[in-house]
Amino acid sequence: MSFETIRLEHLGPVAKIVLNRPERLNACPPQMAVEITDALSMLGDARAVLLTGEGRAFCSGADLAGKGERSIAGGAGSYKALTESYNPMILKLSRVPVPVVVAVNGPAAGIGCSLGLAGDFTLAGKSAYFLQAFVNIGLVPDGGSSWILPRLIGKARAMQMMMLGERISADKAEEWGLIYKAVDDETLQDEALALAMRLANGPTVALGTLRQTVARALDGDLANTLLLEAEGQWKAGDSADAAEGIAAFLGKRKTQFSGK
Repeated sequence: MSFETIRLEHLGPVAKIVLNRPERLNACPPQMAVEITDALSMLGDARAVLLTGEGRAFCSGADLAGKGERSIAGGAGSYKALTESYNPMILKLSRVPVPVVVAVNGPAAGIGCSLGLAGDFTLAGKSAYFLQAFVNIGLVPDGGSSWILPRLIGKARAMQMMMLGERISADKAEEWGLIYKAVDDETLQDEALALAMRLANGPTVALGTLRQTVARALDGDLANTLLLEAEGQWKAGDSADAAEGIAAFLGKRKTQFSGK
């Protein structure tokens, strides 16, 4: 499958998805959201995903200047774009069976902010920032922001971001616990790829099961979460990687996980 707004690259065990509209600061029309969703269905044997942007921005938000098929003008247009394109993208990212690393290079605004925080690890270049831009144009947060932000940074800071519509620098985002790490712009891509490679060489069944357990635990109580963990341990415990991990531990040697 060919893409118009993104690139899909396979770097060994890592599937790299690049938002590829640098002339528009990677503004995200519904087509891009659909293409990202499609790319996430084409991971093949990849054991980790790396998501980033081309050029000097990660994603400047939805493409409000889009025309024709790219138009999301008006409340009805926004609703259609969200329910048919953007929401399925965010849900797909949350459900892929492998770890997801996001490298935020430059602005991550609007739906770009939501997308930038949708992985398991978000690294951001020092010049990057996160912006809940919706209120500035009379709109409300979308892309799951009103769900994820309070869980990441608490209600007070989430409301600050969403109601005041102010930029949050990469350094502040790290300080708040909004992201995993702020790094120098020059090393962002290398560090993000190194982390993705590290995860890709880990116990894939266990990591995939872990991310699904955490996602469900965010909406569950302790009793249900304990049961989810037990079920996950059953699944992971029957994997080849678990057998390898135990054998390596007992043999006092380095593990060689196969992802199975």
